[in-house]
Amino acid sequence: MRFELSLPATRSLKEKRSVLRPVLEGLRKTASYSVAEVDHHDLWRRAGLGVALVAPNRRELERLMQRAEHYLDRRHEVDVIEVLISYLDRPEPGTR
Repeated sequence: MRFELSLPATRSLKEKRSVLRPVLEGLRKTASYSVAEVDHHDLWRRAGLGVALVAPNRRELERLMQRAEHYLDRRHEVDVIEVLISYLDRPEPGTR
């Protein structure tokens, strides 16, 4: 998953980092997501977050994705602009 975020109240890169740090940590604690800022490093009012998820089945994966999105929607210091989802399916047995 990838989230495009707006951080409307930040006025510097230092402030952006102080806002994003608890958001990233909260996501990690919510369901052991692997999370990183992946874009807009030099912009203080934008952030691109990458979230990696692994689940045993599609239903659980969908639940985890919704949980991440709801977590970010509840954070008042960030606005979710866009959510992009891509899937990596496991390979068929006997293929690489």
